[in-house]
Amino acid sequence: MKVIKFIKEHKQFTIFLFLALLVVGIAVFAPWIAPKDPYEAVMTESLQAPSNDYTCGTDKLGRDVLSRIIYGTRTSLTSTLCLVTVIFVVGTFLGVLAGYFGGAVDEVIMRLADMMISFPGLVLAIAIAGLLGPNMVNAVIAIAAVSWTKYARLSRSMVLKLKKNLYIEAAIVTGTKASRILWKHVLPNMVTTMVITAATDIGTMMLELASLSFLGFGAQAPAPEWGLMLNEGRTYLSKAPWLMIYPGIAIVLVVIIFNMLGDSLRDMLDPKQDS
Repeated sequence: MKVIKFIKEHKQFTIFLFLALLVVGIAVFAPWIAPKDPYEAVMTESLQAPSNDYTCGTDKLGRDVLSRIIYGTRTSLTSTLCLVTVIFVVGTFLGVLAGYFGGAVDEVIMRLADMMISFPGLVLAIAIAGLLGPNMVNAVIAIAAVSWTKYARLSRSMVLKLKKNLYIEAAIVTGTKASRILWKHVLPNMVTTMVITAATDIGTMMLELASLSFLGFGAQAPAPEWGLMLNEGRTYLSKAPWLMIYPGIAIVLVVIIFNMLGDSLRDMLDPKQDS
């Protein structure tokens, strides 16, 4: 009964949670869902239009586009979740340190953050990825290097606000260790907002990773990744438009699902939101 009541009260969240779990399921069970081997090249079937044999057509090497899109769900989702986790942990940790300890620690961390946001994010990420070398791991590192500042600034502002509460001032006066204060009093009061921020960023981070792959700084052939598939298909846009249409649709749908899931989660968990 509680589950049914929850679903009725949070219909939008339930719908997009189901769709997000469906995307995760496609990524996990890709080997059983994909109709063909995404790496198998059949040159005699090169650039075949969508048909009964190839639902989404084939690419220049005769590989099944549908199978590569399904496997691409695994690549794109895994790298995106890793990226969001990294920037969430690193940004929140540095922001908490800056906000709680202040002084030189705050100056160093915030000046570093100011330096990072003074450059266009994607341009700086491209430069970092270019220096590190083109692959998915380096793409994650590059975007994380320019994206952690958002979490650091947000968590710092929340810590500065929480420090003014009487119970934290009392804990400091009584000699409670800083680690205990942070763990018991500060983090529990800010984790909801930080998780909501991370959830709403999943779609954005997925687009940025796809952008780097499209530009040649992310996933490399023959990996099935949506941004890379768009890059490979642009040469054949007039001859074989399905090479860009279907990966593009996959990116749009998944980004919309996770963006709406993040918005629904914010509406459900943020007490400041009107019911």
